[in-house]
Amino acid sequence: MTNSAHTTVQRYNPESLAKPVGSYSHVTKISRDAEMYVFSGQIGIDQNNVIPNDFNQQVTHTMDNIVNILASQKLTPDHVVKVNIWATQEIDWDHFYEIWNRVFGPTPPSMTIAYITALGLPELKIELDVWAAG
Repeated sequence: MTNSAHTTVQRYNPESLAKPVGSYSHVTKISRDAEMYVFSGQIGIDQNNVIPNDFNQQVTHTMDNIVNILASQKLTPDHVVKVNIWATQEIDWDHFYEIWNRVFGPTPPSMTIAYITALGLPELKIELDVWAAG
């Protein structure tokens, strides 16, 4: 992927590898002159500081928070190079990918997913760790 706004981040899937099993890119390349941004894990808290009990609502809020934190640094989802996903229960992939694809489009960033027993607060069910370059 060469983003229309910049060429700082390029994403692709080498033909020598199996296709990704999800909506992610195997390779994300960052240009040499880019600044790296590492964000604290984003959670499903809403603008009123409420963490909903519903897993899918947490997913939606988490993705909204990612877009907002990127914008705070004058970045877009095109600048994201890697997302680590930590979940305490099985992800509803239909809902997750609906939101993910809306945010990241047809050429999403690299991704790692892990199921774990707990996150930093007992009510958290998902947290996304985002790295970007711009």
